[in-house]
Amino acid sequence: MRTFIIAEAGVNHNGDLSLAKQLIDVAADAGADAVKFQTFRAEEVVSRHAPKAEYQTRTTGQTESQLEMIRKLELTEADHDELIAHAKACGIAFLSTPFDVPSLHLLTKRFGLQTIKISSGEITNAPFLLAIACAAKSVIVSTGMSTLAEVEAALGVLAFGFTGLATAMPQREDFDQAFASEAGQQALRDRVTLLHCTTEYPTSFREVNLCAMDTLATAFRLPVGYSDHTMGIHISLAAVARGARVIEKHVTLDRTLPGPDHKASLEPEELRQLVRQIREVEPALGDGIKRPAASEWKNRDVARKSLVAARAIQVGEVFTEENLTCKRPGTGVSPMAYWQTLGQAAGRSYNADESLDV
Repeated sequence: MRTFIIAEAGVNHNGDLSLAKQLIDVAADAGADAVKFQTFRAEEVVSRHAPKAEYQTRTTGQTESQLEMIRKLELTEADHDELIAHAKACGIAFLSTPFDVPSLHLLTKRFGLQTIKISSGEITNAPFLLAIACAAKSVIVSTGMSTLAEVEAALGVLAFGFTGLATAMPQREDFDQAFASEAGQQALRDRVTLLHCTTEYPTSFREVNLCAMDTLATAFRLPVGYSDHTMGIHISLAAVARGARVIEKHVTLDRTLPGPDHKASLEPEELRQLVRQIREVEPALGDGIKRPAASEWKNRDVARKSLVAARAIQVGEVFTEENLTCKRPGTGVSPMAYWQTLGQAAGRSYNADESLDV
């Protein structure tokens, strides 16, 4: 199964359209399947009183508010026009994460995006989840900071929207019923991918909890993946080996650039390595059937052993533990027949190291 690799440009363009285009170039050059940005209107997302996250304070200082910080990172409608055209010219899919309803409609109605990526921070934003379900053909949902119950509740809202049951005043029971319904479950299977995620930049290896990706797959029977905020590429590779269908990883031109997410991002050569190594891991996973590989058959006779005479054996002599042993090559009688051969009489004479007759 081919892994869908998302190069998360996010806000690493620092509000600079030229830098944003360079991030698209980097993603396309590395062979990523998609490059993803963030679409928002700062005043629709953050109140004047919202504090920065701790990691944002570490990377951007304390002199400005979160609102002031993200206002500088907005992309205009005209910016989106240019970036989407540039991505198309580069042969890479354009994705974005909306953070408010006007931005959602900009992406789905104005630009016709079929797939919407939902941020971990929106997992409890039921009105927004419902709007996304009504607007998008498919969704990728990050589940950072969430409990399993919160993920299920979010899926209930999505199922409710997907199945066309939307009412002006839905109740929690409506979401629960949609999640439990056959139509709701089918819609989720057809339209949702869940990403395990730890919302900390960068994420400590001890807090990755990659096995939770398996828990999501088992609990909801949906495609799963991993949104990786760790340093390096090896945790993403481990996620692919565990069955991740989607990998999302931040990308930057330079980790020393100012901005909240650069330090937890891959630089261009690292992104190329990630894509290349994921593509190497994929065929290595195989189909799960335990059988000799095509290249192994020629080695079986060389590496395996046969029953051979431990010393010279005369015709009619009984095979014993003293005169029978197992040695390479494996072209004779299998050692699996050792005990049934003991006590039998030799049908002919054998020299030392001579294989028993098949």
